[in-house]
Amino acid sequence: MFSRPFRFTWNQLRYIPLLSALTLSRWRRFGTRSRALGSAIGMVMRWFPPARWRFEREVLRAFPNMPRGERARLSGEMGRQMGQTLFEIYHCAEFQTRQDRFNVSGPGLAALEEARAAGKGAIIVSGHFGQWEAVRAVLKARGMETGAVYKPQTNPHYQRRLLSGIEAGGKPILETGRIGTKALVRHLRAGGFMAILLDEKYVEGVRLPFLGRPALTSLAAAQLALKYGLVMVPAYGIRRADGNSFDVTFEEAIPHTDPLTMTQAFNDSLSARIMANPDQWYWLLGRWNGA
Repeated sequence: MFSRPFRFTWNQLRYIPLLSALTLSRWRRFGTRSRALGSAIGMVMRWFPPARWRFEREVLRAFPNMPRGERARLSGEMGRQMGQTLFEIYHCAEFQTRQDRFNVSGPGLAALEEARAAGKGAIIVSGHFGQWEAVRAVLKARGMETGAVYKPQTNPHYQRRLLSGIEAGGKPILETGRIGTKALVRHLRAGGFMAILLDEKYVEGVRLPFLGRPALTSLAAAQLALKYGLVMVPAYGIRRADGNSFDVTFEEAIPHTDPLTMTQAFNDSLSARIMANPDQWYWLLGRWNGA
């Protein structure tokens, strides 16, 4: 009696290129491996038509007059940056040890330290910009372990590896949705810190300007900050030109006013960062879809 032949599923086939890149580069130094994966994904972004078309649709919404050649360069650079970011998240335990690569600044860090000293929770807001895990790495090294909210991946192979990496950066890691929101509230009320990426489309949100265009935006972070008297600090891990070091900046805590004003302040903060370094934002989020 013959056993059934092994067949790859579609999810496994989609995971093979990334798994191959991660495996073949395993013998190299961390920075070299990061750049290698980044270069590979940069080439895909520049030359693979579906990815390039999706990128161009989004970038033209923010930069309608950008020449075609500049868009091609930007797509490749964005792919390279995001490839490095993905590698660093997959190897987050090792990434966390590279504290000498983080140049830390900004008044928001003092606000977070004050919250910790008072036994209060805090909300750190950022986006899919630069290396956002550098923010949690800096906080964890200073005794302020910070959890995160994330959206599970549909591909279980990506999901397993990605979740493992995010958990290495700090716990708890909470899924989006009602159950995750309840756990988030409990964690914050108990004095915990949470990082939330606020640049994804939120279908139940409100339309607020982002990069000059209306975008469906969640008010949840500001609402929680107001309800429980928590600081809300924008923070960014900006990748330097060498590719393997970062300026980790904690901006001034957003003043408590109302959810719309506070969320708009964050949108303006992230928009300014993207305008200064457009290659460091992940342009494939579909940020303005349905807005």
